[in-house]
Amino acid sequence: MRLDKLLSNTGYGSRKEVRQLLKKGMIRVNGAVEKDPAQHVDPDSDTISLLGEEVIYREFIYLMMHKPPGVLSATEDNRDQTVVDLLGSEERHFEPFPVGRLDKDTEGLLLLTNDGKLAHNLLSPKKEVPKTYYAKVAGVVTEEDTEAFARGVILDDAYETKPGVLHILHSAEESEIELTITEGKFHQVKRMFEAVGKKVVYLKRLTMGPLELDPDLELGEYRELTEEELLQLKELDRSKQKG
Repeated sequence: MRLDKLLSNTGYGSRKEVRQLLKKGMIRVNGAVEKDPAQHVDPDSDTISLLGEEVIYREFIYLMMHKPPGVLSATEDNRDQTVVDLLGSEERHFEPFPVGRLDKDTEGLLLLTNDGKLAHNLLSPKKEVPKTYYAKVAGVVTEEDTEAFARGVILDDAYETKPGVLHILHSAEESEIELTITEGKFHQVKRMFEAVGKKVVYLKRLTMGPLELDPDLELGEYRELTEEELLQLKELDRSKQKG
């Protein structure tokens, strides 16, 4: 990798700013001053330092966000605020994108990363990665609905969903439920309830695969995945590949 690209990717400024650092002799590669921005380096074997401080290269970033309602699961939009707009400049520098989407009015767990391979595998329908949602539903949710979801329901476009696991937390005129599904069709949870004559009035994603929404994250807040969470994601990825 070019030295200026590595330093820029690591957050030491734009390519132009990095070239100024190099020009001033502030960068060393394996102990020797390096001024050539086009010099190729290997972040795994070369030691790169800025004013004596070693540069630690990171290729990927993995963020857990508590997505607030009213924000789009997108990288950019001309009209509405996106989840990427909620990130700081240090995180945006890595150009992360949301893995999958939550509807604009839905809140909850959202993973953002620039690791395209991991994202692709988590989203592939063949992987059947489970996602659990909490919802408030206008209408009395019954055991009949639980059984219907377990079989799969027919959506408004005639698509038959894969089986879902519906847990009724509270059944009343406004019911509370948790639903686990393994696919992510457009507005799927809302449309599944519409298929049984009910309407979702509040929706929150709690889990995605092994990831659980951190209860300490307020709406709009985010943090990097822990090493354990990242390991669980990658183990899931590998196990799905084998399957």
